[in-house]
Amino acid sequence: MQVPLLDLKAQYGGLRDEITAVLRDICESQAFILGPRVEELERAIAAYCGVGAACGVSSGSDALLLCLMAEGIGPGDEVLTTPYTFFATAGVIHRLGARPAFVDIDPVTFNLDPAGLEAAVTPRCRAILPVHLYGQSADLDPMLEVARRHGLTVIEDAAQAIGAEYRGRRVGGIGDYGCLSFFPSKNLGGFGDGGMVVTRHPERQDALATLRNHGMAPTYYHRVVGGNFRLDALQAAVLLVKLTYLDEWTAARQRNARRYGEMFAESAAADLVGLPQRASWATRHVFNQFVVRLPADRRQQVWDGLRAAGIGCNVYYPVPLHLQECFRDLGYGPGDFPESERAARETLALPIYPELTPEQQRFVVDTIARLLGP
Repeated sequence: MQVPLLDLKAQYGGLRDEITAVLRDICESQAFILGPRVEELERAIAAYCGVGAACGVSSGSDALLLCLMAEGIGPGDEVLTTPYTFFATAGVIHRLGARPAFVDIDPVTFNLDPAGLEAAVTPRCRAILPVHLYGQSADLDPMLEVARRHGLTVIEDAAQAIGAEYRGRRVGGIGDYGCLSFFPSKNLGGFGDGGMVVTRHPERQDALATLRNHGMAPTYYHRVVGGNFRLDALQAAVLLVKLTYLDEWTAARQRNARRYGEMFAESAAADLVGLPQRASWATRHVFNQFVVRLPADRRQQVWDGLRAAGIGCNVYYPVPLHLQECFRDLGYGPGDFPESERAARETLALPIYPELTPEQQRFVVDTIARLLGP
């Protein structure tokens, strides 16, 4: 039996006719950059996230970059964020000449621990950038309180968490900005790169739209320097089709997560596999990934064994950002963020995509139990 980490071909098989039709329309129109399809997607995503405005951009990374640019963050500034995340979260901060200032994670959710924020605030801090990792919201209320006291902007990295909820509210629309990614592997994935900034402040839409198009408004007039962060109409057309299925896919991911829990609880490896835990504030976990903890000295064995058995798996993320070579000049070292470092040593992502069958899940669980057995 083969169990890929993600099976996009299975998803596409059920949508082929719908997607072919909208792509044909785009090709007939020959209108590929921004335009009505992007505007339609912006309205649909804003409604889905419960916000007042949205701005389609070229990637989730560029969504983060655009928000920082809109806030004028640059050299001499600091942005508080997590060292346990995809590189782009801190990379965009550094790219603008600002300093990523890291705060350790909560070991249950893998998200930035708000308990460490207050002590990390300096006079140079301009923003807090929490990540809703693996599809579960970070604990936002205490972060928003720190931001209020110190006059900081809150930019939510919701690249892995469209549709996730914090105390009944959709993530991305709780801070000042929310950043989404439509990379193909995401819960809502396009046919290439794409992203979106959502905001509960509609008055920020014009500034975001101007900055994503070289700071140009009107055409060929530039009051500010922006970038080329535009979303293609082809991606918007595909995403509009897929958005109608997103809640159905989320329910399937949640069902698969529950089934894993039941299967692991009955397996011989029950005491050795730490399953994802839902936080009390996370009223909707969308399971972009299903990440388990394993004994650090056994993880490589399980990782290799699963791949040898034809089961897709991966480690997100093997080296926390504060230990990456390119960030050496930040002055951090081993032991500075112990929970992030422990997560990097112990975690492994298993298949969780909507089309995953019970038989495939049973094979995954039984293989892990065999690999961890005596």
